[in-house]
Amino acid sequence: MDSGQYSLNVRFCEICAGFLSKSGKESVPSLTRALDTIASDLARDGDLRIRVGSENPSIWPSLQQLWNFLADYPSADADVAELRTLVISVARFTRNIVAGVAVNQQNAFGVEPALRRVLHLYSSWSAFQVTDSFPATRMAVQALSNIVTTSEDLTSRLWNTYLTLPEEQAILIRLLGSPDHKTVLSLLVLMVNCIHDSAERCSLLTKSRGGARICITLLDRVVLLYDAEESTDGAKAFDYGYHLFAHLFDGGFAPDLYNSLSVEGEVIAQHQTTLLKLLDSYLQSSQTCPSAITRAINPTNSELMDGSIEHLQELDLLLPKACEALVLTTQCIVKISLLSEDKRTVDIRAIFRDASSTDGQGTAEKLLRLLDVFLPRIYFGKAVIDPAVGRSMPSSVAGSNGFSYLKRDLVRLVGVLCHRDKTFQDHIRVCGGIPVIMNMCVVDERNPYLREHAILALRNLLDGNKENQDEVNSIQPSGYWDEAGILHEKVGATLR
Repeated sequence: MDSGQYSLNVRFCEICAGFLSKSGKESVPSLTRALDTIASDLARDGDLRIRVGSENPSIWPSLQQLWNFLADYPSADADVAELRTLVISVARFTRNIVAGVAVNQQNAFGVEPALRRVLHLYSSWSAFQVTDSFPATRMAVQALSNIVTTSEDLTSRLWNTYLTLPEEQAILIRLLGSPDHKTVLSLLVLMVNCIHDSAERCSLLTKSRGGARICITLLDRVVLLYDAEESTDGAKAFDYGYHLFAHLFDGGFAPDLYNSLSVEGEVIAQHQTTLLKLLDSYLQSSQTCPSAITRAINPTNSELMDGSIEHLQELDLLLPKACEALVLTTQCIVKISLLSEDKRTVDIRAIFRDASSTDGQGTAEKLLRLLDVFLPRIYFGKAVIDPAVGRSMPSSVAGSNGFSYLKRDLVRLVGVLCHRDKTFQDHIRVCGGIPVIMNMCVVDERNPYLREHAILALRNLLDGNKENQDEVNSIQPSGYWDEAGILHEKVGATLR
């Protein structure tokens, strides 16, 4: 046994024993100096970490006593300078001694309950008002992360415990509310490590009540971090938050999470919309179409596209939210369909082609027809008058931002699904979708490039389909515009 190493273990145990026997403010500096010196050596030398953790006298009982002392600190308050200093030094020592050493992680896991109590103190509202407490919180989170990282058993034990804690003790939720971006970043590193390559832990996060509450809090935080300046801690925290949800999408857990975020009585909840935005971003950046992606979108959208715009009699306050979600949903479906076609894998488009509403009509075609009646075309800033009713739609409807891009994306979806598919081309014709698509070949300021997407969709509908070509040829202009800009019905025209 190395005598120098033996003296280091002895020194640590003696310093801890001396501090715990005095527990006075005057003994804090000597303890923190000693711990910081040892922690610096441990950070530089992996072999030293192994030897300190395994040799006698054992450091683990003394370390446990230190954490118990911190958890039971007589005047526990985040604004107590002595406590902050002690937490930083003890947490730094713990973080460094366990880094990459499995045996040390097992020995140190016993301090987790006391460490959790310390984190509970430093994740309170009053602690968040004391900026000097942020380094202590951050160091404690990093210590916790190092204790379980790379250990499957410890990670599962920690994850199962933290996702089943009572609401008032939910440490992950409390820490996600920290105003310190570095703390949030450290926490997200821990969370991503916990769910990495573990379907069981991903399932617990997406299906359990505690997991749903964590995801709701995280989605709120991701929204707030979205505008963080590049290369800042806030931007890095956003990237890790997105990375966490990407892990869930990779595993096909989007449907479970989407359902867990639902709110009774609402067509679409705010957090479901945020999740769809992340899923859309994930799909748009994807270059492959694994089977998990199909599971990630299929259950999500059938219900949404079936029931959100069934009766468009007047503007409903919920409709803009539903339409925003429909735009995201449609973009996801289009991307998945294009990926499956480009990679020549299983034709995922069939999943969406076969989708139908409760009355047997195709969901996309029905929505197009309803929207063509409900929303006017916007041409150079003015709503086009509907000749069927002789008036323009209300300005409150015409100006609803929630409806932007919906026609365009639905037309694009129809064009993608009918590409080189005779059955779907015929289906569009039978349900009266061709005139609807033709009516979309116009300029609409609310739907940029609507005309171009409609022309492409019409081209795909007619490609190799004689019946559809005859259908288009049979349609004649129903009216004409005179020099005064008044629309007149044309005698003998085909009305559709």
